[in-house]
Amino acid sequence: MIIKLFKAKKYNAYINLTLCVLLWASIPVATKKILVELDSLQTLFYSTILSTLVLGLMLIFQKKIGDLKKYNKSQYSSMFFLGFLGNYMYYVFLYGALSKTTASEGFILTYTWPILVLILSFVILKDKVTLQKLVGILISFFGIIIITTKGNISAFNLTNLQGDILALSGAFVFALFSVLGKKFNFDKTISVFIYFLSALIFIIPTVLIFSKIVFPSFGVWLWIIYNGIFVNGISYIFWFKALEGGETHIVSNLLYLTPFISLIYISIFLNERILISAVVGIVVIVLGVLSQYVKINKYKGA
Repeated sequence: MIIKLFKAKKYNAYINLTLCVLLWASIPVATKKILVELDSLQTLFYSTILSTLVLGLMLIFQKKIGDLKKYNKSQYSSMFFLGFLGNYMYYVFLYGALSKTTASEGFILTYTWPILVLILSFVILKDKVTLQKLVGILISFFGIIIITTKGNISAFNLTNLQGDILALSGAFVFALFSVLGKKFNFDKTISVFIYFLSALIFIIPTVLIFSKIVFPSFGVWLWIIYNGIFVNGISYIFWFKALEGGETHIVSNLLYLTPFISLIYISIFLNERILISAVVGIVVIVLGVLSQYVKINKYKGA
């Protein structure tokens, strides 16, 4: 019975991860559609409002309002800190980086965060360090490089130091957010609601000081709603449930499927064709995942 429950938990974890990847893969399309009329801070402002609202409604729908009393001040302080990291600072860094450096460069540097999740899990969560885990995640990262450089790896040059630092800072912040989010055993709906509430508290003065409030057109509003409710809202519940039930290194590696799925979305919504290098890249990514999974199975069966 215990074995069945364990397997069911892992199965559900990877379902949640799949849903998360499908949503996060649409970030480039949604962001590009919104940034036609808004700047990065305005985008974050509207998205955070909607994310906070939808998570609040989920609390009501799930009848968890009363459960808010279960946590003490110290636990709420931890939640607000996590929200500051993963729902405010991460997006400030991410959008700032993409405004200063090229899309491919920013994409590669930002997607070092799954690697940092693995590294931080060794330090904070005391996960076991193995050569298989390290090699597997490096193989997967190489697949990302193939995709983003269109197979011409030698042509990749850093073009903006400030943008690169912002992208790497965002990667570190989100990795820390993810690992700490796994360490704390909060109710997922409640905690993500508090995360976005924290981000909302910080983004309001930020947009008022460094930008301004503008009202986009109806077409852009549709993308803002999608981005706020699904991409930057409900997806976080899927992400933490995946981390909670799955193995950190495998979950981190499977996240590298996100850029490839993004290429499909981009082809459909932005009319850009998928290159052969993207297909090669995804093969390398899958090999990186399988190189760990097969060896782990062998180890467990010994």
